[in-house]
Amino acid sequence: MAGDLTDPEWERLQPWLPSMDPQRGGRWRDHRQVINGILWRTENGAKWHQVPDRYGPWKTVYHRFSQWEQDGT
Repeated sequence: MAGDLTDPEWERLQPWLPSMDPQRGGRWRDHRQVINGILWRTENGAKWHQVPDRYGPWKTVYHRFSQWEQDGT
């Protein structure tokens, strides 16, 4: 989709992200999908609950953003 990470952008960003290996409590939703949701929300100035479903549940997008903001990711 327009505004989503390109393959070269994703390749540069991916090494900086936490492992996708299953953690206690289950698997993570795909990082790229969630980051695209965060970018969509930032670019559109929308509220979190307005993030389109194609980026996963809005609560997941918000919580991942919040977690990464707090831990410095």
